[in-house]
Amino acid sequence: MNTVTAGILLIGDELLSGRTQDTNSGDIARFLGPLGVQVGEVRMLPDDTEIIIANVREFSNRFDYVFTTGGIGPTHDDITADCIAAAFDLKISERQDAIDELLVRYKPEDLNPARRRMARIPDGASLIKNPVSLAPGFQTNNVFTLAGVPQIMRAMLDDIGHRIKGGKAVLQRTIPVKGMGEGDVAGPLGVLAAKFPDLSFGSYPFFNDGGYGLRIVIRGTDETRLGAAEAALIALLGY
Repeated sequence: MNTVTAGILLIGDELLSGRTQDTNSGDIARFLGPLGVQVGEVRMLPDDTEIIIANVREFSNRFDYVFTTGGIGPTHDDITADCIAAAFDLKISERQDAIDELLVRYKPEDLNPARRRMARIPDGASLIKNPVSLAPGFQTNNVFTLAGVPQIMRAMLDDIGHRIKGGKAVLQRTIPVKGMGEGDVAGPLGVLAAKFPDLSFGSYPFFNDGGYGLRIVIRGTDETRLGAAEAALIALLGY
C-alpha cells in the first residue's frame, strides 16, 4: 500500500513573531497517525496573500491531504478563505448553510458584516463542523481549512476522519537507554538504518535527576519488522 501523506500550513503573523506558539501541527500529526497518514512537512506562513496562495498550490500538488490553520475569523487580516479560493481559481461568496451555522450562536441582528465574513466559502467547498464557536471550516479538493485557535481546531478534526482514505497506521517502539549519549548510539543506529530501510530511527536525549540518556524511537508500519529491529538494537548496544 502506498504511503499516504499530508502537509500542514500554519497561517498567521502571530506565529512568526513568537507571540503565539504552535500546538496545532502536533495535534494534527497525532490525529493522522492512526489513520495511516504521515505528515511530510509543516510550514509557518505570514498573512500574505501571494505567499499563502503559492504554498497552498504547492502542498496540494505534493501531498495527498493538506491542512491549513488560521485566518478564517472575522477580522480584516483573516484572508485564508480568499487565498484558498484563489489557489484553485474559484469564486468565493457568502453561503447560506454557513450562515445557518452561525445563526445557532448569534441572533440575526448580531450577525454583523464582520461576523458574516466567516460565512464566505469557496465555491464547491464542503463545510467542516465547528462544535465550539460554530463558525465552520471547509474542505476544498484535498485541502482542509481549519481555525487557528487550538481548542477549536481540535474539535473540527472530528468532522474530518471520515473524509480521509489513509494507508497503514504508523507504529512505534520506544527503547529508553540510560547513561548513553547520541554519539554512543550513532554507529549502531546507522547499522540498523541500513538493515531496516523500511523503518525510521530517532534518538531523543533526556536529562533528569536520575541522570541522562536517550529514548530511541523506531517507527514503521510492520509490527514484525519493528520487533526484529528492537531486538537487534538491544543486541548491538549490549543493553
